[in-house]
Amino acid sequence: MTVAVIGANGGIGRRLLSRLERAGHDAIGVVRSEDQFDAVQDRGAEPRLGDLEGEFAPALDGADAVVFTAGAGGSTGWDKTLMVDLWGARRTIAACEERGIHRYVMISSRGTADPSSGYEPLRPYLVAKRCADDYVKRSSLDATILRPTSLTDEDGTGRIAAAFEPAGGGPDIPRADVARVVVACLADDATVGHTIELYGGETPVEEAVHPEE
Repeated sequence: MTVAVIGANGGIGRRLLSRLERAGHDAIGVVRSEDQFDAVQDRGAEPRLGDLEGEFAPALDGADAVVFTAGAGGSTGWDKTLMVDLWGARRTIAACEERGIHRYVMISSRGTADPSSGYEPLRPYLVAKRCADDYVKRSSLDATILRPTSLTDEDGTGRIAAAFEPAGGGPDIPRADVARVVVACLADDATVGHTIELYGGETPVEEAVHPEE
């Protein structure tokens, strides 16, 4: 499978590229600057230019699946959050539909089930993520939405906790384990149509994200 990763130079994206290669996929790393091409290639992926606030759709050509793990980041204003996390996500969904790319994995955030009850300074971010989630649910794509809790840069353990209904919280999760979850979801069609909260835990990733019959 050829998988295009939007946000390939981010904390999850960097870890995902190398994991996709090890799983036998052909990865496309979509980044905003040619300065990031070497880093993408070092992780076994083909670098392509794509700017969510400008032109990006041609970077998806040839992809069988798209992973959206882009984000404006905490150092920018809410204007960038709207343009990247919400409008950028919607544009990628529309581009997938136009190109016949059916499989889509959205990296969202825990707390988007009820943004108004979240940590007050983050509520606009949660609203943006929730609106993007709702849009992909209404699309024609075979989508999986992942809502990880607070992220860490610790080494992944390959073990997590997953909730298919909004949960009250749980331990932080390493970005490396979220990347592993993405690969597991791409390999498991049973995850299509599900929204999954992710936490640190003790269940093997592939088992944790497989819905119960």
